[in-house]
Amino acid sequence: MSKLPKPDLKNPIHLLAFGLGSGTAAKAPGTFGTLAALPFWWFLLQGVPTLPYIGVLIAGFALGVVLCEITSRDLGVHDHGGIVWDEWIGVWITLLWLPNSGELMTDLGWLLYGFVLFRFFDILKPWPIKWLDAKVHGGFGIMIDDVIAGIFGWLVLQGTVLALG
Repeated sequence: MSKLPKPDLKNPIHLLAFGLGSGTAAKAPGTFGTLAALPFWWFLLQGVPTLPYIGVLIAGFALGVVLCEITSRDLGVHDHGGIVWDEWIGVWITLLWLPNSGELMTDLGWLLYGFVLFRFFDILKPWPIKWLDAKVHGGFGIMIDDVIAGIFGWLVLQGTVLALG
């Protein structure tokens, strides 16, 4: 088994693509990358009005296409497992309109639920995620499957919120 090339974390493009280094975890870099995205969401995006939040998602997606394209090209590996910027945007999509009760434990429960939903869809890769992952390449390809996983997670989360009404 060959080892994957390591990013140059002094390079700001690699640093961001690797989720500030969270993607360098030896095991489950996608999970660690997703975990690393949560504090940024909690402090920067939680409670932000919908339009600015969606603006952050769109800008983050566009930035991610560039970051992932350059980093994968530099490393010579399409969708290197340590590239986790796509997980950051994907989980932030799932967390859009996350319930906020003001009760820490309840809010952490919803956050954990959103995290698990996103990871479930990102790992399982139901159609069309698996198809997109296999057929669409470059920075856009790296990003789009996690965006769809984020949307699936968001749909289930919002469905749960409605069901619990």
